[in-house]
Amino acid sequence: MQKPWYKQFWPWFVFSIPAISIIYSLTAVYIFSNNQVDLVAEDYYKKGKAINIDRSRLRVADALNIHANIAVKEDKNVTINLDKGDLKQQPTIRVTFSHRTLANKDFTQMVNADLKGTYHFVTPESLNGPWFVEIEPFKGDWMLQGRVNVPTSSPISLYGQSKE
Repeated sequence: MQKPWYKQFWPWFVFSIPAISIIYSLTAVYIFSNNQVDLVAEDYYKKGKAINIDRSRLRVADALNIHANIAVKEDKNVTINLDKGDLKQQPTIRVTFSHRTLANKDFTQMVNADLKGTYHFVTPESLNGPWFVEIEPFKGDWMLQGRVNVPTSSPISLYGQSKE
């Protein structure tokens, strides 16, 4: 006597292939809907016009001979050594970290120099991966920028327009 169909191996094997693919696709949709990538800005035209203003601030940093080295340690500590060039004193700086694809991880920090002229601060969360860093004074007269891939063992140099 032959077994009924639901007690045999092959019908369950054939049914399991589409069932597993449906489960995997629903899982992928759930993961991708919770982790969206922000690649396109809504106000791209305004940001494009602002690039020219940023370039002029980079040229001002070059004219003042301002350079910086940034070191990011694994324990969320960031150290910036600013060569103030022709500036008379160490300014209060605004440091902006922008992630390449995850806009919700971007942050800005206002920092004052210590007695040795070094800037220190702690990041809100640990930094991993590629970051774009901008340093500018409180007034916004000049700007330094560069790309940092964290973690790194050596300090990364930030410049104006001369090293782009």
